[in-house]
Amino acid sequence: MAAKRALLILAKGAEEMEAVIPADVMRRSGITVTIAGLSGKEPVQCSRDVIICPDTSLEEARKEGTYDVVVLPGGNLGAQNLSESLSVKEVLKNQENSGGLIAAICAGPTALLAHEIGFGKKVTTHPLAKDKMMAGDHYIYSENRVEKDGNLITSRGPGTSFEFALAIVEALMGPEVTKQVKAPLVLKD
Repeated sequence: MAAKRALLILAKGAEEMEAVIPADVMRRSGITVTIAGLSGKEPVQCSRDVIICPDTSLEEARKEGTYDVVVLPGGNLGAQNLSESLSVKEVLKNQENSGGLIAAICAGPTALLAHEIGFGKKVTTHPLAKDKMMAGDHYIYSENRVEKDGNLITSRGPGTSFEFALAIVEALMGPEVTKQVKAPLVLKD
């Protein structure tokens, strides 16, 4: 079986935990994760002033073909930057059209709304993003910590980052790998 590949798009103002925890958990599961900087390869200043160095630029990462999952971290400014990017729109449209998995957390799902992705699906967001997400009745809103509807996984915020990451692992690698990855993390059940 070919290794599964994940593209995590990192924009200035992203919520650090929502980027690092999913990247780490996916890598622990054997998924090849590419952290791509939205505006290039240079270090990205996140929402709490943590600086993260992307593996590559989104422009370069797009040349590597399709990914099994595209991950969008939240953070208000990060989600706004993802929402305003034509490159992100193209990546998401291609991912949706190919039936690939799309995962967004916290305010990240507002980029799905901006780019008209997953209309009609059940989603969740950070509570403060709910009104924005539900404007226009394009989605069915869920209060679940993680919501999976078809090829769309959404989650609520920094505190749900592990559950979000494990939902991605389960969707791509199955329940057995998820169990193996989860045990050493010593997460509360």
